[in-house]
Amino acid sequence: MSANAMIYETQFFGFTPQTCMMRMYLAFQDHLFHMMLVIEEVILKKLESMHYSKLKPSSIRRSSEKFLAYMRSHFDQLFGKMEQVLLRVVLTIPENVLLPEDRCQDQYRYTDSQFQELQEEIRHLEHRIKAEISAQQALKTEVEEQKATQEQLERILQWFDGLDNICREHGTSNLKESFAFLKGNATKLQTVMQEVEDKNEKLHKK
Repeated sequence: MSANAMIYETQFFGFTPQTCMMRMYLAFQDHLFHMMLVIEEVILKKLESMHYSKLKPSSIRRSSEKFLAYMRSHFDQLFGKMEQVLLRVVLTIPENVLLPEDRCQDQYRYTDSQFQELQEEIRHLEHRIKAEISAQQALKTEVEEQKATQEQLERILQWFDGLDNICREHGTSNLKESFAFLKGNATKLQTVMQEVEDKNEKLHKK
């Protein structure tokens, strides 16, 4: 097999020329082995019809193996020459041939300095893209926080509406008066509870 990597040919064909040659070699070997089995089977059947033959099936098998080894050694020599021709003439791309997908590189050539400028521009654009992504993420987080704050504010307003309705039911229309009303009721409730506790303590002392 050829030691040349043949990368450009692999790009064009979609497979390595060496792989193609290896598959051809294995296909020839399999066909040769199968052919020898068929020939051996025909000879053995012919031998069975010859009642007075001195040949034995074991000697036929040994002869078949020797012939197969002889064919393989000669086939390897011939295939090596065929491989060199195919890799040099058929499965190779001349140096002056350019693949269609690479023609743009020939049309738009860049110097090293121009290439460095393009690389710097690409890095600058990547930095801007990352900054925009971070800004979008921060904006998304802020929107979510505002949404949560809005929901909390709506719950507080609903609570105030409920509180206002309760105060109206008790004849208090102003919210400030409502808080004063609630504070007064809370104070009265504390006073009553204190009186109950005091009476309870006096009963226990008696």
